[in-house]
Amino acid sequence: MAVVELFSARQKRSRGEAPDIYSYDSLPHPLRVQIVHIWRDGFGTVNEEGYGVTCPVLDGFREIHQILCKKYGMFTLSDRTRDDDAFTVVVNFFLRCDDIERALDVIELTFGYLKLMTHGTRFCYTSKTAPDEAIQELNDRFRQHGVGYSFEPSLHKIVRIDSQFTHAEVVKPALSILAEKRFRAANEEFAKAHRHYREGRYQECIADCLKAFESTMKVICATHKWRFDSGDTAKALIKTCFDHELIPGYLEAQLASLRTLLESGVPTVRNKTSGHGQGESYRTIPRHLAAYALHLTASNILFLSECQREMA
Repeated sequence: MAVVELFSARQKRSRGEAPDIYSYDSLPHPLRVQIVHIWRDGFGTVNEEGYGVTCPVLDGFREIHQILCKKYGMFTLSDRTRDDDAFTVVVNFFLRCDDIERALDVIELTFGYLKLMTHGTRFCYTSKTAPDEAIQELNDRFRQHGVGYSFEPSLHKIVRIDSQFTHAEVVKPALSILAEKRFRAANEEFAKAHRHYREGRYQECIADCLKAFESTMKVICATHKWRFDSGDTAKALIKTCFDHELIPGYLEAQLASLRTLLESGVPTVRNKTSGHGQGESYRTIPRHLAAYALHLTASNILFLSECQREMA
């Protein structure tokens, strides 16, 4: 269901009251309520059970509830004595949860479940909204409230957004490329990099960025049957790409910095910060450096893909 911009929203936007920067440490209560409405439309009607008849929505939320309980070391997410159904328990936990990361866990699990595990068929008889439409509405609501997260269907994960332009013009197209079956390893590595970034493990984020970058080039080389070793580093793989004119030679004259960017961008970030051991002192990786590595990796993957498309 498309997000309808009502009069009050238009007025706020005209007065400049709409958020123009992202927040990451809170989920406004109205946003949470809107997400519950999206669940109801996406999963469908909760029906009464009995006499051997089960409700597919409640079945799904029982599984979601159990996954969350095991994750958090709890027997139930409910703090009530009465026996609420699984949908109500998960909803109440989500609405009252003060821990932003746990609230995002619930969003990621429910929308991932809707998209990945049901394939849009389990709840099709009672749902009002298709999974892709539900995910689109979720991301629209995130933007509407200035919350810097997005659910990426190709990853089945929530990722943090630092720049809407960068995300829309670079990261999302790169994710679309990595969704191809042949890029499965690179996709998993890039997904890990995003998860590390969201959870503050910036060193691991940068290391997985490099792995995704290298895996992408290996797939391209294998596609064209260009010789390379499985243990080749980014520098060797970049050289192979240039040698076979994946990146046209004439670009070196006009864009002298292109090769330097590819060779010294992500690989150098990894080599100088998260590779080859740390010696006696532990290096703290700042968040903005990890964000740079993520965006640079996405840019390079997108660029190489476009070069391959032109070569075909």
